[in-house]
Amino acid sequence: MSLAALIAIAVTLGILLTLVTTTWPADTVFLAGVTILLLTGVLDTEQAFAGLGNSGVITVGLLYVLATGLQETGAIAFVASRFLRPPRSLRHAQWQLLLPTAAMSAFLNNTPIVAMMIPVTLSWARKHGLAASQLLLPLNYATVLGGTCTLIGTSTNLVIYGLLAKTFTEVPLGFFDLAWVGMPMMAVGLFYLVVATPRLLPNRQQPLELLEDVRRYTVEMVVAPDGPLVGRSIEQAGLRHLSGMYLAEIGRSTQTISAVGPEERLEGGDQLVFVGVVDSVVELQRIRGLLPATAQVFKLQSPRSERLLVEAVVAPRSFLVGKTIKEATFRNRYQAVVIAVMRDGERLDRKLGDITLRSGDTLLLEAQEGFVDRHRHSRDFLLTSPIAASNPPRHDKLGTSVLVLVAMVLLAGSGLLSMLEAALLAAFAMLALRCCRIDQARRNIDWPTLLTIALSFGVGSALQQSGAAGAIAKAVLQGTAGSQLGSLAGCYLLTAVLTQVITNNAAAALMFPITMALCQQLHAPVAPFALALMFGASNSFATPYAYQTNLMVYGPGGYRFGDYLRLGLPLMALCAVLTILGLGVLYGLAP
Repeated sequence: MSLAALIAIAVTLGILLTLVTTTWPADTVFLAGVTILLLTGVLDTEQAFAGLGNSGVITVGLLYVLATGLQETGAIAFVASRFLRPPRSLRHAQWQLLLPTAAMSAFLNNTPIVAMMIPVTLSWARKHGLAASQLLLPLNYATVLGGTCTLIGTSTNLVIYGLLAKTFTEVPLGFFDLAWVGMPMMAVGLFYLVVATPRLLPNRQQPLELLEDVRRYTVEMVVAPDGPLVGRSIEQAGLRHLSGMYLAEIGRSTQTISAVGPEERLEGGDQLVFVGVVDSVVELQRIRGLLPATAQVFKLQSPRSERLLVEAVVAPRSFLVGKTIKEATFRNRYQAVVIAVMRDGERLDRKLGDITLRSGDTLLLEAQEGFVDRHRHSRDFLLTSPIAASNPPRHDKLGTSVLVLVAMVLLAGSGLLSMLEAALLAAFAMLALRCCRIDQARRNIDWPTLLTIALSFGVGSALQQSGAAGAIAKAVLQGTAGSQLGSLAGCYLLTAVLTQVITNNAAAALMFPITMALCQQLHAPVAPFALALMFGASNSFATPYAYQTNLMVYGPGGYRFGDYLRLGLPLMALCAVLTILGLGVLYGLAP
């Protein structure tokens, strides 16, 4: 083995050891590794950073833009709300939650799906007395299983596809080739999760009650006359068990309903008075068919989707003290609209514009994004604080964003466009059709992940160019006695083990040259080995650190390390058996 090969192996092992034993960011570790390979001459500059221009990496970045459009138009939350009904049991609740999220994950990156579904699931669990610990981890695993059904289901699939496109003139994989094994694996995996969760995951439900000293706002909303809530009952509209908030009364032209029952039907123009915490106000803003009661909101110059909610505390010497909101001409003076007022936790029964402001009142404002910077040092406010992710969704663009997604899938699935071309067209359409803004798309792109993927290509290239990959492949070949099926199993299992301790994209990039060397020495078809690599890299169930969404549910679900082992290891074994046998039968691999 050459000196270059030994250096490549040493750097690779050093990267793995550093990622396992430290908390250093993965992109920093890989950058250090690529730097060493560059300085020692194992790689030249072009090889070291070729991943930055890889079609798979670019496609992953474009899909973040697509997910931003779906998120900003409320499409993901809308789909979730359509499927999540009052459950009859824990298992019924799990089927309701897992099936749609797995289906969505086949066509969307699972990271934004999990991010969107965590608050939805927590709220739904609180409404119906379910333990979040028995929902969030299965939800996470369901998105991973769903992602193994199509080429765009996970970023790992696209990374491997990009490597194949660079290696072969004609890529030996189609859009739905994963589905032949991925669909049965998803079905078996979901069935296992529903059956095993009550036995393997503890019920860590904690009573969540509104404390008397919680800061509460009184908020008025109006039922849009032509909206989807007209004619629905309070229960059907999802307004009965709002997390951290309750519906105090309904104001109607003919009457005021104080004791609001779950069967009360909503009418267009109804004024709904809610009392609750600020996070719940954000949730109200995102309900399709509810509008702020104050008409001042619609007189601001900027579109609602470009605003956010801000909390502002009235200062003792403020111009506002002793004046009503109407007298202060608040909108004209501050280019913001008061949508709620909080004063010592008491409910203010007066009309919002007629409330006389006092020092210490906390105002909930709908304002343009520059409001906080403009008034950070204002004498009128003691404190101004933006509320994260509080911009109202662009519900009018919901249908448009879904059509863009469907068009991308059809164009890529039919072969009319390559995956990169379809994703590029879809991302451009999301921006051009104003489903999201360019600054929102930039914020939502996970740049460290993209950099890690690109740099891991450089390490993989070092293993390949130095001959290290061929030597490792030869060792695997000897260990499996030259069997095609045995070698495929070895590649799958080694990738699955690696992905538990480093990122799945990095594991795939490191294993790719070894896998291709194996195919060459065995004279085996490339497609089943590439698929084994995709499935193995997605088999990230056994540790919280195996995948970023595993960590995303760790805190909200109250999990411990052992929870992942108990639920994840059997799922890993199931997936391994189904993948290896399925690919062996499908491609007729010699045992």
